[in-house]
Amino acid sequence: MRNRIVGIVASLAVCGATAPAAAASLPVVYNSAYGFAHSSPTASPQGANDFACKPTAAHPRPVILVHGTFEDMANNWQALSPLLSNHGYCVFALNYGSFGGSGAVGVYGTGYIESSAAQLGAFVDKVLAATGASRVDIVGHSQGGMMPRYYIKFLGGAGKVDDLIGLSPSNHGTANPLTLTPGLTYLCPSCVQQKTGSSFLRHLNAGDETPGAVSYTNVVTRYDEVVLPYTSGYLSGPNTTNITLQNKCPLDVSDHLYIPMDGPAIRLALNALGRRGPASPTYRPSCLP
Repeated sequence: MRNRIVGIVASLAVCGATAPAAAASLPVVYNSAYGFAHSSPTASPQGANDFACKPTAAHPRPVILVHGTFEDMANNWQALSPLLSNHGYCVFALNYGSFGGSGAVGVYGTGYIESSAAQLGAFVDKVLAATGASRVDIVGHSQGGMMPRYYIKFLGGAGKVDDLIGLSPSNHGTANPLTLTPGLTYLCPSCVQQKTGSSFLRHLNAGDETPGAVSYTNVVTRYDEVVLPYTSGYLSGPNTTNITLQNKCPLDVSDHLYIPMDGPAIRLALNALGRRGPASPTYRPSCLP
């Protein structure tokens, strides 16, 4: 279930996801597995953002879902959000990084990553205040798997995050030549910041890549056409598990855009959320869709 890349952002697929053409023509996205639809990128995904939800002893930490570049919470998390809710988690999601603060359709995740990380930090504080929890778990796709690391490392998030699970995260950026698109700095600052070797990524990855008492899980796919090479999603650190989907499920052909809806990837995320520490390196999920 993927959106079309249309208009000027068609050349910017390197940045992590897709963008709808305009609010008036935004297609309704239907997922037959869960039987629901979204027609607005500002809508919360099913099961998310019930601020009256109280964590249970079985699931003591709320889960925050962080979308990728040019994505939004409604479409990025149409599979994982209701599944987590059905499993008893308190689930929350946000839209962030609207460049210029316009909130216009199709520009989420494009602003400077430092500002997006600050927005995430404010949202984490809101969730903690509402739920009474002491820490949150974060699941992010693409930039959404990398950007929280800035919050953790530089903005005080190390004491507020227990698990960070990245699905095709852009941890070390991408060598995709589309990052050289003229004018990209003005259209999508975060895209330029995600280029391999950018000053932003050198700063983020200098020294300890996995700081704090945080468990880091990174799930990548060999068929990633956006984050190149796909292994740039890996992190080094003692409390870290790096997983290539095809090492668990050789016939899995999920690419960058589909991984948030991929059955094995979702089960790996559930494994990380349901245990102490990151996902177990020996866990073998069912390879069914």
